[in-house]
Amino acid sequence: MSIGKNLVALAACAALGVTVLSTSPASANISQGYVFGTGTITDDWGDEGPLWAGGRYQLSNAVGLWQYVLWAEGAIEQNGTAYDYSDIDCDFGDNTAYATKRLQARWGLDADGEVGSNTFSIADNHLRGSTGEVTYFGRARAVTFVRTSGGAYRFENPEAGVGSNWWETTKYDPFATCFVPGG
Repeated sequence: MSIGKNLVALAACAALGVTVLSTSPASANISQGYVFGTGTITDDWGDEGPLWAGGRYQLSNAVGLWQYVLWAEGAIEQNGTAYDYSDIDCDFGDNTAYATKRLQARWGLDADGEVGSNTFSIADNHLRGSTGEVTYFGRARAVTFVRTSGGAYRFENPEAGVGSNWWETTKYDPFATCFVPGG
């Protein structure tokens, strides 16, 4: 191969590399401050997290969103039953970690109990809708979220109950506003 052909091939590879590296996903990551999406719904969550027991965001509304996914999927919790609505408390405790591991195993992922990009990427494949109402279709039930015009995801406060229209933004701040009394 001549030097000219080598240079052309090298330039083509470099251009491809720049294109690949500059392509950004349709959503933000934890630095956005909340679970965020824009564009195609089914790639909104792939760069979210990580969430895990003992992590900085263990107690957050972002965890509440994940717990809604566990409930929608009917993930198995520590007592051997399906994850309950009353388990949605925005605290990534032992029960949530257990149910997460079981769901990850069912999805063919490394069952590490950490909700990172791999886990969120599979979860967001279950989303349907657009800005406004977005529905997660799980194995056990469907759950409705709101994706605001600004891209923030919101869920219905479980303390107020399904149908309450009391929506909480899925912030990563280390506090939560979705406690269920006795949950």
